[in-house]
Amino acid sequence: MFTGKRPTDDMFKDYFNIHKFVLMAFLNHVMDIVDPSLLFQEEDEDEDDGGEETIMRNFESQRNNKKKMEEFLVPVLRIGLMCSTTSPRERMTMNDVVSNLKAIRDSFLKSKDRNM
Repeated sequence: MFTGKRPTDDMFKDYFNIHKFVLMAFLNHVMDIVDPSLLFQEEDEDEDDGGEETIMRNFESQRNNKKKMEEFLVPVLRIGLMCSTTSPRERMTMNDVVSNLKAIRDSFLKSKDRNM
């Protein structure tokens, strides 16, 4: 869901799968594998005068949004990796998954409230 890839994508052949795809990118290149549509934010057309100041402001806003998304996507992807390990014994329990996802959601919502 977060990568925009399906487990049946043509790129996943032999022993290469979506779990390994995310694992290889984890930490240093997470934002490179995130579906770009998750990062897209509609701009307010009323404020867009096309000037250099507006372009720079939009660029800075997009960069800040990307950093903020990364702050919350990394923990979610970590949960996904922990839930999809080969060995069932190494996987997170559903109680832990729910608890962690709720904590990420709450942190995200608090962050949004502070920025408004």
